[in-house]
Amino acid sequence: MQDEVEPGAPQSTPEATNPNSEQPRRRHVPRRKRWTTIERDLRAQKGPLLAGVDEVGRGPIAGPVVACAVIMPPDIRAIAGVDDSKRLTHQQRVRLAIKIRERAVAFSLGAASVHEIDRINIYQASVLAMKRALGRLGVRPDHVVIDGKVMRTLPIPHTAVVHGDARCFSIACASILAKVTRDLLMTRLAVRYPQYIWDHNAGYTTREHVAGLTSHGITPQP
Repeated sequence: MQDEVEPGAPQSTPEATNPNSEQPRRRHVPRRKRWTTIERDLRAQKGPLLAGVDEVGRGPIAGPVVACAVIMPPDIRAIAGVDDSKRLTHQQRVRLAIKIRERAVAFSLGAASVHEIDRINIYQASVLAMKRALGRLGVRPDHVVIDGKVMRTLPIPHTAVVHGDARCFSIACASILAKVTRDLLMTRLAVRYPQYIWDHNAGYTTREHVAGLTSHGITPQP
């Protein structure tokens, strides 16, 4: 995969066309690359099929945790606009998710329910969601790269990258697909539980959500 230039990166400036000008030639400023070389290095070491994995739902107080595993083609340019899902608007995520699904070698989703979160804790539920996502991939990856720190209970060889969703293209793609999927799920749950405004807050602790809990109590989501 080639690295893409970040929008707004410095560009080289043409020389002055006036031959009598005494202005010095402007120094060429190299373009700044958007992504790190982490994925490129891992592909060289492990193989071309790198699965990026990320989860969404560790912060909310309602709804499941959702993970995505995605293998992006190693020999195409990164999709313009892809970034950490938290830095994108809903409309941007939805638009990019379509392109990611179209171009991915393979992708899959996994989730852990509210009951599983309550039973084994949110950390282990996140691991469980990742295991399910990786287990459903239709293509076997050469290696796995995840966002954050090493998960010792994830029984799959992997490389962990702190802030990986902002540094690794495949992790960013996974974060977008996971976020779009979970937001859609919370929007559908909001039809059954309209008092909690989940179609707007996705289960996070907003004033409206807290007001719903105060007025109507806890749901099974909870």
